[in-house]
Amino acid sequence: MMEPAFDVSSRKRPVNLTLNADLVDRVRDLTDNLSGVVESLLIDYLEQQRLARLSRNRISEATSAVWNTFNSKHGSIADEFSSL
Repeated sequence: MMEPAFDVSSRKRPVNLTLNADLVDRVRDLTDNLSGVVESLLIDYLEQQRLARLSRNRISEATSAVWNTFNSKHGSIADEFSSL
């Protein structure tokens, strides 16, 4: 299992959220632990964002590698237009 991206032993603290009242009422009908549900959703969101960032980084690295390969084979496109 992967190491959590946050300190799971950190203390809990109260926060104020503004949420749709009907939505909160409906969720409270399904669970006695609204805080636990929200915390679980935040954990999922954090992981999704981490994976998205990793994906963007991999795409950037692959794009850079392709460009560097092109540049080493053909030279810089800017060289055609340089007056130096």
